[in-house]
Amino acid sequence: MTGVTLPPATPRPTPAAGQRTPVGKLASISIDCTDPAALAAFYSDLLGLRRVFTTDDESIIALSDGAVALTLMRVPDHTPPTWPEASRPQQMHLDVSVTDLEHAVVAATALGATQATHQPHPALWRVLLDPAGHPFCLTTATGN
Repeated sequence: MTGVTLPPATPRPTPAAGQRTPVGKLASISIDCTDPAALAAFYSDLLGLRRVFTTDDESIIALSDGAVALTLMRVPDHTPPTWPEASRPQQMHLDVSVTDLEHAVVAATALGATQATHQPHPALWRVLLDPAGHPFCLTTATGN
């Protein structure tokens, strides 16, 4: 196995009265696929992440920017979700924050994404499919 050690986590402040201490911190979001190397290349370019861990057989590849990792895991019989139709429902999806929705769609499709036919709120979110068929959204909505 090869990998890069991430810096130690920043100590958490003591919770205020009435708040719970978290059990842990989100380390990675993992996505099943048949070809982790191809999907790692796509997400590396889309999100500006670098490889931080790869198994010798490249069945698991983790990408990160030093914070949360995105891990691509080989599942030989993986079948992509059928979104929005639910015969094979998505189990999760990524929302990617962008400043210019139209430009981001063009850039993501140039990397290999395709736009989903169904666009529930195209002025705020665009649903795309990564090269392995997983839905993800580009959005100008923020949590701020």
